[in-house]
Amino acid sequence: MEDRAIALDRQFVERVSQQDFLEIEQGWCHTRLGLSDADFVGMFESQMKSRLLDLESRKMRARNQGFYTIGSSGHEGNAACAAALRPTDMAFLHYRSAAFMIERARQVPGETSLWDMLLSFAASSEDPISGGRHKVLGSKRLMIPPQTSTIASHLPKAVGAALSIPLTQRLDIDSALPEDSLVFCNFGDASANHASAQTAINAAGWAAYQQVPLPLLFVCEDNGIGISTATPSGWIAANFKDRAGIKYFYCDGRDLLDCYRVSRQAAEYARVKRRPVFLHVRTVRLMGHAGSDAEIAYLNKQKILDNEAQDPLLLTAKQIIEAKLMSPDEIVEQYQSLKSRIAAIAKVAVERPKLTSAKTAMAAVVPPVNDQVQSHQDLSKEAFARLFSADKNSLGKPLHMGKLINMTLTELMARQQNIVVCGEDVGKKGGVYHVTSRLVERFGPNRVINTLLDETSILGLAIGMAHNGLLPIPEIQFLAYVHNAEDQIRGEAATLPFFSNGQFTNPMVIRIAGLGYQKGFGGHFHNDNSLAVFRDIPGLILACPSNGADAMGMLRECVRLAEQEQRLVIFLEPIALYMTRDLHQEGDGLWSHAYCPQEQAKALPYGELGVYGKGKTLAILSYGNGYYLSRQAERELAEQGIDCRVIDLRYLIPLNEEAIIAAVSECEHLLIVDECRRSGSVSEAIVTCVHERLGDLAPQMARLTAEDCFIPLAEAATLPLPGRSQIVEAALALIGEQAKDDEGSETIQRTGVRQAL
Repeated sequence: MEDRAIALDRQFVERVSQQDFLEIEQGWCHTRLGLSDADFVGMFESQMKSRLLDLESRKMRARNQGFYTIGSSGHEGNAACAAALRPTDMAFLHYRSAAFMIERARQVPGETSLWDMLLSFAASSEDPISGGRHKVLGSKRLMIPPQTSTIASHLPKAVGAALSIPLTQRLDIDSALPEDSLVFCNFGDASANHASAQTAINAAGWAAYQQVPLPLLFVCEDNGIGISTATPSGWIAANFKDRAGIKYFYCDGRDLLDCYRVSRQAAEYARVKRRPVFLHVRTVRLMGHAGSDAEIAYLNKQKILDNEAQDPLLLTAKQIIEAKLMSPDEIVEQYQSLKSRIAAIAKVAVERPKLTSAKTAMAAVVPPVNDQVQSHQDLSKEAFARLFSADKNSLGKPLHMGKLINMTLTELMARQQNIVVCGEDVGKKGGVYHVTSRLVERFGPNRVINTLLDETSILGLAIGMAHNGLLPIPEIQFLAYVHNAEDQIRGEAATLPFFSNGQFTNPMVIRIAGLGYQKGFGGHFHNDNSLAVFRDIPGLILACPSNGADAMGMLRECVRLAEQEQRLVIFLEPIALYMTRDLHQEGDGLWSHAYCPQEQAKALPYGELGVYGKGKTLAILSYGNGYYLSRQAERELAEQGIDCRVIDLRYLIPLNEEAIIAAVSECEHLLIVDECRRSGSVSEAIVTCVHERLGDLAPQMARLTAEDCFIPLAEAATLPLPGRSQIVEAALALIGEQAKDDEGSETIQRTGVRQAL
């Protein structure tokens, strides 16, 4: 069968010339819809540009000058969506939205959409959105955060961004989006089945059902197929027409005027009523899923030809001719002129500079520093006393880590009006472990948001709010639960600076309760000790305090990192240490600390290690529960005459390798105690770091880790984990001491203790 891109190109010219058009039911008049002649012709031009860019991208790929051929052919009706909106309405686009992008650019003076998009096709470092890192649709000036090959992962953050618009008004803080704006988010019919789409649409309806303002326009562009899998006829309407809290609209996306008419109605409804809308747009997919997709493998020839007869460009051409705005010859002439123009631009674009080094490719992994940080509110002694009036009996007294985190959150929220805490049960209940206790009473439900039970929605809410001037601190109840939604962290929040060349960021602090050592509760869903998912995300920071004093300083530093350096931060709180007050014996109070107000506190900079002791015979390097247990082991080792220091990593990702080397290089032996699993744990990276940097000068090393095992329930919960006695045994084995078992003969070894090299 003939190449369908070539055939579609030829057929457009032939059918327009012969006025061979498919009849459509609607007969809308553009002037009655409020469209000027110039705007109607301009929208048609945006459609043609989108189609011709698709055709040129395939030619570029054939010449090995372009690298991405998923196009927008058949979906050019979304130009009408752009025309029905304002350029200040934030738009989260799927990859078949070139016509939307071009039409929005037409509304903003000074835009060069063809040049910009062809630079993106050619992966040029001059591409103004991604800097050559991906072919994406995005623009800072056009309020379009870039998306890559999205399925539906952008829908949850669209909910968050929409919710943030009225929220910033209620909080009276600066925002990126105008008060009367809305959020646009489009996706395909196949993507509507994805868990991320289902959870976002459900969350939007859930909020709207409770009268929460949410100006959001979901647009499902239904072409009836997902790559090769057909969408059952009527499926989208049957699923979304009667969703609670969401208004349903339908239009024919093949018909530009019908799409404009209904898009304007839907946008007006969302904007004025501040409620979510589901706009179901009938479309058709042309030229397959991508350039490499041969539709004939799964569609019969007649079906392909029937689809091509529904080409939306042909339908718009018919309307333009009937409106006497252009003749068939004029349309063909403009089409050919645009084709030549795009080819000429592409010829130049492919010669523009490319990324040529790892350094330049990585430059956007870490976002730029924010030079417009909002001012913080000072707290007088009187204001501080009022803020903590319910905790006045706790001030100045030793407290456990859970309480200290709560008080630190309280003071941070009082000083920084843009901080919003969100998560399941964070309101009146105060979270599972009461770490957010009293926050809603102090700051109200606009800043302490109880969410539905869905981690994807929680993180999407935070990502969207971060787009609009808020500093979110979402809470994930347990570390195991984050695996349900990890792509919101990996595929959305972390990648945004990279694919926007630092123009868009997702600054936030994600609080997660986790790690092991809980007895009698929860099993592996509440005692998860796997951090591997975070280790694989470029640009992410993972902080893990082991005690309340550090937790205060580290949480403040994490908020600073998010606000000033626009970083994505995970603040991992060891559940078993929340309420811990004592270190060696009951009542010693060595793991308790008094609350220190921010103005009086010593800074605890990002990456700074905690070092206890100055011993040079043995260094024990750990974090979280492991550091707590290592401090217990240190006393027992000291009683046996072993000169020891214990080092708390505090920040696990990325590792402060310089500080680690400085702390261990003068020691004879190094024991790494890692409460996470042997495979994929941070101890692997530490061993590699010390070996690569110190070589033959490295201390003799061993590591003690948890087993590669899920954590069981009750008293068995600690069996796969390192314990104090195992740390002592591992240390003695490492430095050559003979640790006797009960019969006094064998040196005790443990599976998790391995010579590192």
